Amino acid sequence: MRQKLLHPSRLARLLACTSTLILALGLGACQTSGLSDITGSIDEKADTGRASDPRRDVELYQERYRANPKDADAALKYGKALRATGQRSQAVAVLEQATIAHSGNKLLLAAYGRALADNGNFQQAFDVLGRAHSPDDPDWRLLSAQGATLDQLGRYEEARQYYASALKIAPEQPLVLSNLGLSYVLSKDLPKAEATLRRAQGLAPTDPRVRANLALAVGLQGRVADAEKIVKADLPPTEAAANVALLRQMLSRKENARAEVEKMPIASAGRAN
Repeated sequence: MRQKLLHPSRLARLLACTSTLILALGLGACQTSGLSDITGSIDEKADTGRASDPRRDVELYQERYRANPKDADAALKYGKALRATGQRSQAVAVLEQATIAHSGNKLLLAAYGRALADNGNFQQAFDVLGRAHSPDDPDWRLLSAQGATLDQLGRYEEARQYYASALKIAPEQPLVLSNLGLSYVLSKDLPKAEATLRRAQGLAPTDPRVRANLALAVGLQGRVADAEKIVKADLPPTEAAANVALLRQMLSRKENARAEVEKMPIASAGRAN
């Protein structure tokens, strides 16, 4: 028997659990969203430098920030570290003050917009992210992040226009396709969601964010065994078992998604953001 599809509001609550799944898939301080990742990635450029410890970074940059709150670089790094450790309201406060002091700083605006999205301030996040780039110099990451905020506001068609713009700049970018796929999940077009997410997986077969989103889209169609194969593929047995258990937990109680979200921890949005 086919499973009954969720009402969009309940489905949105269920998707808030995806960040938990993404965290379990080994991203640690990856996405976010939330937005996340929530409907997907609101990520910044991946940091290609040294791996960092977010808790240590909080202590380090807190000291720098307190010594000079007008230091834009210290505020930016402190805000990111706060986000990476799940201190969302604090990140918003720090980055808000920094953008007031440095109103033209695009990096601060981008970080502030992402922090607002982490904190559930989606309309404000959309507006701030729009100020972080310009029509003559668009950033595909920010366009995709704006699309993710619009998805959270239920404005799916508008969101897809932003994803389309992002894909014109970065054709076949798997994280944009992943966000687009989750947009289709939210609007209950699950076959199209699966097709889009399989396309993303083909381009980034080892990206756990894409894998998690595809598993969710497949599982919501009632094909739980297929979804389990996706989340455990090519992983050590212990990690694979943990991912399968979490996926089952997410899918088994989708008719009471609000309760699930309240009980489950939400992954921090340092996420690649």
